[in-house]
Amino acid sequence: MGKEHPFDRLVDIMHQLRQKCPWDRKQTRESLKPYLIEEAYEVLDAIESNDPEKLKEELGDLMLQAVFHAEIAKEKGEFDIYDVILFLCNKLIYRHPHVFGDLKVKDAEEVLKNWEKLKQREKNHKGSVLDGVPEQLPALIQAYRLQEKASKVGFDWEDVEGVKAKVEEEWKELLEAMAKKDKTGIEEELGDLLFAIANLARFLGIDPESALRGCNRRFKERFKFIEARLREEGKKPEEVDLSYLDRLWEEAKEKVG
Repeated sequence: MGKEHPFDRLVDIMHQLRQKCPWDRKQTRESLKPYLIEEAYEVLDAIESNDPEKLKEELGDLMLQAVFHAEIAKEKGEFDIYDVILFLCNKLIYRHPHVFGDLKVKDAEEVLKNWEKLKQREKNHKGSVLDGVPEQLPALIQAYRLQEKASKVGFDWEDVEGVKAKVEEEWKELLEAMAKKDKTGIEEELGDLLFAIANLARFLGIDPESALRGCNRRFKERFKFIEARLREEGKKPEEVDLSYLDRLWEEAKEKVG
């Protein structure tokens, strides 16, 4: 008898957990939703930390969520994890005719365009080209994906200059709403500005979510530097004036990036 494959072992462990562990047994698709999102973001953290061991661990945790949901589906008589894998294999082959068929493509961009065409044909799509962008996505990622999908049918700016002008236009409209102290208008114009900036990021070939996450990370590192410096002086941030905090901020930019 050959050695048991690690994936088969995982599936068997999950089955036993659902049979014997009180916590695992009580979980439902709804109760697992927060864990699925959390594990996906922990994979992102691991990627950004450039730590292979951490990434290995977090990918395993994310894989567990897929196996967990598939086990629940199996109990309901819907499908099992092997059906999921088979479906994925068939989809990948179908959507890569330039690899598994005779189609010729010139670059990655053409691959993506063909992927979308095949996806629409595969689903016999009769709705909007924007269908398929999950409502639960973080708003910044959702904006990026909506713009990306619209661009594939020609609804897009010709070049980055048009996008830059749109950002400037939305910024002015936000200032006008602020001058009027129009709370509803401010919220709408701020949303329009963020949407335009996400579009600018797309034109520049930058993932806006990654860019913002990087900014957040730098802010945390710099602010923690300021807190550490103040602790050395026996002070707290709220006990010093803003000009002193600004000087420490500039020092933090030099020291921690």
